[in-house]
Amino acid sequence: MKTYSTESIRNVGIVGHGGTGKTQLVSALLFAAGATDRLGKPADGTAPTDWDEEEISRKISVQTGLAHLEWPSPGPEGVKINLLDTPGYSTFINETKASLIAADAALILVEAVAGVQVVTEKVWDFCAEYGLPRAFLVSWMDRDLADFGRALASIQEIFGRGAVAAHLPIGSEHNFRGVVDLITMKAHVYESDGSGRAKIEEIPTGLADTAREWHEKLVEMVAEGDDKLMEEFFDKGTLPVEDLLKGLREAIRSQRLFPVLAASGLRNIGSQSVIQFLADAFPHPGERGSASGTSAPNRQGEPVSRRVAADEPVSIFVFKTLADPFAGRISYFKVMSGRLANDATLVNFNRQASERFQHVQVMQGKSGAEVQHLDAGDIGAVAKLKETLTGETLGDKNAPIFYPAARIPEPSITFAVEAKTRADEDKIGTAIHKMLEEDLSLRFSRDPQTQEFLLAGAGQQHIEVVVSKLRSRYHVDVTLKPPKVPYRETIRGKADAEGKHKKQTGGRGQFGVCRIRMEPLVRGSGFEFVDDIFGGSIPRNYIPAVEKGIRDAADRGYLAGFPVVDFRAVLYDGKYHDVDSSELAFKIAGALAFKEGMKQARPALLEPVMDVEVYAPEQYSGDIMGDVSSRRGRISGSETRGQNVVIKAQVPLAEMLSYATDLTSMTQGRASFSMEFSHYDFVPAEIAEKVITAAKAARAGQATEEEE
Repeated sequence: MKTYSTESIRNVGIVGHGGTGKTQLVSALLFAAGATDRLGKPADGTAPTDWDEEEISRKISVQTGLAHLEWPSPGPEGVKINLLDTPGYSTFINETKASLIAADAALILVEAVAGVQVVTEKVWDFCAEYGLPRAFLVSWMDRDLADFGRALASIQEIFGRGAVAAHLPIGSEHNFRGVVDLITMKAHVYESDGSGRAKIEEIPTGLADTAREWHEKLVEMVAEGDDKLMEEFFDKGTLPVEDLLKGLREAIRSQRLFPVLAASGLRNIGSQSVIQFLADAFPHPGERGSASGTSAPNRQGEPVSRRVAADEPVSIFVFKTLADPFAGRISYFKVMSGRLANDATLVNFNRQASERFQHVQVMQGKSGAEVQHLDAGDIGAVAKLKETLTGETLGDKNAPIFYPAARIPEPSITFAVEAKTRADEDKIGTAIHKMLEEDLSLRFSRDPQTQEFLLAGAGQQHIEVVVSKLRSRYHVDVTLKPPKVPYRETIRGKADAEGKHKKQTGGRGQFGVCRIRMEPLVRGSGFEFVDDIFGGSIPRNYIPAVEKGIRDAADRGYLAGFPVVDFRAVLYDGKYHDVDSSELAFKIAGALAFKEGMKQARPALLEPVMDVEVYAPEQYSGDIMGDVSSRRGRISGSETRGQNVVIKAQVPLAEMLSYATDLTSMTQGRASFSMEFSHYDFVPAEIAEKVITAAKAARAGQATEEEE
């Protein structure tokens, strides 16, 4: 495999709402460039970047696929374009955010019929967060009701006048057959054989006036941000192609302009034009400035920067991990600086461990081709690193640097998972641990109270995909149970209580007395223990036992078995016996004092309240607000973004367990939502009573089963 210098590399994230044809476009670009020998299609499971079994069966992308193509211009060695084919459905959008760290520009797909959709805005925000130059592509131009002008207006309405057309479609709907390149003012008319090859012709007579008008708009927008170009524009009334392209490159790099292209991936129309645009107009990795990191992990320490150049010390960042059941752990990385040679040994700065990079590869979907080296800015993969995980930095031991990992929101939904057989139970921990390595938005834990395995993710479909992968990859069968709401208990009032443990059964007895005051704390404070003993009424060595007794009893709960939080226990008095007192006696006394205090302190139930944001077409805003209110939600605000609305609210988690399904039904699948934990709040009395009754019944049933 040929290697490329930094200046000849383009790293492009292909992003957009689900169903806009990202994977199909990537397949078309690869075929048009000769990187693959057929036009792959997600619909029949042949797309190079959708090779996972789950993606083939569901016909959607659930993880980022990596591919590359080579193009003969510009520059003497041509250009290598690395394409990151990212998921577009909101359930898997965290994968997109994590992968975009490796991109140096983004192509945002917008469907020609629907225009800008919810996830379009999300991926725009991701690109803005990373400072990525970007362009738009209006996809599915050959569909019924496809309208480039309407889609362009939708883009401009939401993202501003900086979104300017760089293509003008030739033909519409099923008659779409090419584009006018508004930079060179030439027509690209495509073969009907799906090869992606175009004939460069003069602009058709019927489009000449429109093309000239749109070309002038593009020239004006490019010249507007450059005094020298503006002066040339006023003198000549236009700009030569070389100057226009140079000015456009700078405007894209500085995120002032966002050109809008057109294509149809399914019929491979527009592909050659798109590739040429990516090669000519998008920046190479070195043009984005220095790679920024710190002198310590987790964004700590002093700022450290590195030029993205082959003559710098080598450093790489692992942005994705794939747990392959056959090849083992595969690490996808970007060379941030220097030159990575095949068979090199680097230090993992996060773990202070050495890793050997044997068989460094560039990926084409699931297939890899070995390379001798990769220069700064390039993207590669390597198998079987022993210690390294996603988000970690490796490099020259004499030049440490730590690159920041992606900030991924906490999971929004949790399910209890239960192994179907004892054999499955033995394997579940190992299998899920491997999946945690490749999925940053997944969490796995065991509830200390119920002993249930808890699997948390970005949505129900996300969890279903994980369960399916457990079965197909690791032969582990599990069932999903409705997620349990992690209720908490607390107190509303104060209490003064005594705990007395006295037992005499012959020989040495047990004796311990403690007196505590209990009082509520502000929400989120947890548990606070205060030692206020004076005069030695309880010896110092027994005081930690009292605290342990209170803490253990609080963990077991009082009302319904949920942990008690946000209270202070002040130990102020007690009694002991020189012979019969022990740590165990005072631990039991502490637990008894806690239970007695709870009787007086007006115990109450707390529930988690979530920050919820719903993204939907404006026509559904009334229904969504009404539904949120019916779920005991409090609307905190809403804002209109073009034809969409973002509704913000705080809603109890107990009311959100089925929301994903309900929202899909309510909006015909056109809305999405995100959810993050906000705080705990009191449960209304009538609902609390039902929760407590159900919890007690469940515990009684569990006790009966254990007895049997």
